Amino acid sequence: MAAVQNSLKVALRKRMTEILSSLTPDSIARQSQAVTSKVVLSEAFRQAQRVSIYLSTKDELDTTELIREMLRLEKAVFVPSYQGTKMKMVRLLDMTDYEGLPLTKWNIKQPDFKENREDAFTNGHGIDLFIVPGVAFTRNGNRMGHGMGYYDKYLTQHAAKYPHKKSTIMALALNEQIVSSEELPMEDHDVRLNCVVTENS
Repeated sequence: MAAVQNSLKVALRKRMTEILSSLTPDSIARQSQAVTSKVVLSEAFRQAQRVSIYLSTKDELDTTELIREMLRLEKAVFVPSYQGTKMKMVRLLDMTDYEGLPLTKWNIKQPDFKENREDAFTNGHGIDLFIVPGVAFTRNGNRMGHGMGYYDKYLTQHAAKYPHKKSTIMALALNEQIVSSEELPMEDHDVRLNCVVTENS
């Protein structure tokens, strides 16, 4: 069964890569603006003091304005830093800090893994709201990532570390990233989303 699911995911990843690379910058910008407005008005966002958010690539819904708004509201913003198979969530101080982040070989901004920043896993507080990336999503909370399992692993470890925290897991999606449950089967290790925000939902 797992092999069948994996082949479905491989096919879906390939299809989504083609779809997303064909989107115009204007379409992504329009959808990003609409989704950002919805997120800012959401209860989960308003209640959250500590937020984890991804730093977007050009083919993803743009998170820059959302990060700017969170910092303006003086929320504690945590962004991913990767090294090999490890991912941690570290504190972003302000927009100057954001602008100065080094670029990876994939041209994505990322804090240096060795840099001494506040770490959401070890700071004793954890995360209230996770805003997670992905390749495809269903309306009922299924998510397919890029295949490395970084977020599924991190979210599972975070839930074990902070068992009393009721963290919200939210995805931001372009309309084109929404698929049916038949197209995107969940596996045992996949973490479900609480909500998926799109321009159309």
